[in-house]
Amino acid sequence: MASAEVALKHTHVEKKKKVSERYWQGSGEEKKDEAPGGSHVPGDQPAPLGSQTNQQTRASEKKKKYKAAERHGKKAITRKPDPFPGSAPVPEEKRLKFRRKMKIDQLPQHLTKLRRVVASSQAESEITEKESARHDQLLLQEDAGFLEGDEDEDTCTISQEDIADAVDITAGAKYFNLNLSQFGPYRLDYSKTGRQLLLGGRRGHVACLDWQTKQLLCEINVMETVNDVKWLHSEAMYAVAQKKWLYIYDSSGIELHCIRKFNDVLRMQFLPYHFLLATASATGFLQYLDVSVGKEVAAVGTKAGRLDVMCQNPQNAIIHLGHSNGTVTLWSPNQKEAIVKMLCHHGGVRSVAVDKTGTYMVTSGMDKKLKVFDLRSFKPFQSYFLPAGASSLALSHRGLLSAATGDIVQVYRDVWNTPVKKPYMAHKVHGAVWGLHFCPYEDVLGVGHGEGFTSMLVPGAGEPNFDGLDSNPYRSAKQRQEWEVKALLEKIQPELISLDPGKLSQVDYATFKQKHQDKVKVLGYDPLARDKFKPRMRKKGRSSTGGVIRRKNQVAHEDKREIIITTLKEKAESAKERKKNNNGQTSAVQRSALDRFKKRAAP
Repeated sequence: MASAEVALKHTHVEKKKKVSERYWQGSGEEKKDEAPGGSHVPGDQPAPLGSQTNQQTRASEKKKKYKAAERHGKKAITRKPDPFPGSAPVPEEKRLKFRRKMKIDQLPQHLTKLRRVVASSQAESEITEKESARHDQLLLQEDAGFLEGDEDEDTCTISQEDIADAVDITAGAKYFNLNLSQFGPYRLDYSKTGRQLLLGGRRGHVACLDWQTKQLLCEINVMETVNDVKWLHSEAMYAVAQKKWLYIYDSSGIELHCIRKFNDVLRMQFLPYHFLLATASATGFLQYLDVSVGKEVAAVGTKAGRLDVMCQNPQNAIIHLGHSNGTVTLWSPNQKEAIVKMLCHHGGVRSVAVDKTGTYMVTSGMDKKLKVFDLRSFKPFQSYFLPAGASSLALSHRGLLSAATGDIVQVYRDVWNTPVKKPYMAHKVHGAVWGLHFCPYEDVLGVGHGEGFTSMLVPGAGEPNFDGLDSNPYRSAKQRQEWEVKALLEKIQPELISLDPGKLSQVDYATFKQKHQDKVKVLGYDPLARDKFKPRMRKKGRSSTGGVIRRKNQVAHEDKREIIITTLKEKAESAKERKKNNNGQTSAVQRSALDRFKKRAAP
């Protein structure tokens, strides 16, 4: 038994192992190592700097420091202060690129709600403007490059073959010729995204293709004269101005509509944000067709004869027409008369073009002159003399001007900033030029001539950065459908087309004053003449809300009653005087039919 008791004393049940401490459970105080028996081992050295004990000590000291700082209401700074606090400043030049409207400061003081709404709108637009300018370098990294020659070398002497050999294979493939001499001359139009090309031959040939991949979408022959072709809101439909009427086709060549109300159409322009197709006819009529509903919006008789010179202002959707008497007229579907008439040439106008910003207009006439006008003041800005004159004009997104004289196409650079002495580029085609058009977002100029079509390479012509929400060249069919629905919902009504679109966001003070005067005449008093009566609040809660309103209305009615009584008296007196005067005049003026037989008294 004794041996058993001794054995029980030393069993594993009695032995308790010491639980090992974790590093997060330390108290931060330095502990000394102990021997297994509990005695202190002499000669122990302090822990090294990188040991676990020192790290715990430093962490606990930091915690105490933060708690003491929070107790006294101070912030503990863990790093050096930023020498440049806040966001980076944005240069004013970059902000001007994204500015959409000017600030409105002249608002009446009593229109507090309107002032609050305008202030919040301006604050949001300013934030958007700053963010867009700040991310401009990150998002829009592409830049337009121009053609530069060697020393003493003119860029106009460089041929298209040399440019195509110098650039990469993809860009070199954009220079090509289509030999279509059987049905020419040709007019052309690029889609809004710049991917599709539409060709219309004078002798009835119509074709649309993806000009980058050279894939033919459709090709038909309408068996009559074609005057002009134009893409509509998307690459799924296009309009053809034939000899008699206007026809609408889809991208596979199937005829969708024949609009006989639009007859003898010579030129067409499509307004993409209004879904309007503007047509100019040989009978002198300017007509607008809403392609979203298929109805005629307006028909204006210009009384200026045959209309074969036409272009649009992309900024405000105003139509510019050139006439044989040397004038250029500006038209809107809201008015039956021309908004502006400008005498531009001493002979007939041959071609008109307006830049993307709507600031400059370029015209060419029978007097062999090419003129640049400032549309803000409607005055000539520059004037150039061309020996043979220019039959067709076109402006690119970057401001390059192409002018066709016979079978030679010349491209000019900065025609409105400084006087130009020589062209930027020149190219000779195989026939007389009949149509010019720059491809959007590409350094390509399309030339339609008597022998077919030529695609020229013009470095620096296209805008390198496109807006993917507006016109995306790489969009899919699903994206195109969604964009079309959104564009229809955001369609601008034709009533909003005006010469200055900025006036739509301004307050019409003249109309406001006129309405105020009419209101004063009707009421007999000026409601804004003085401040309204504000009743005093009584003590001890005796001023209920209903009582305050009752007293306020009573004073207002008393003021109105006096004014109304005086105005009624004045009206009654004036009516009596008018009645007396009318009675006297009628008695003196009334005569019988036999009065002419009465003998007149001798003088």
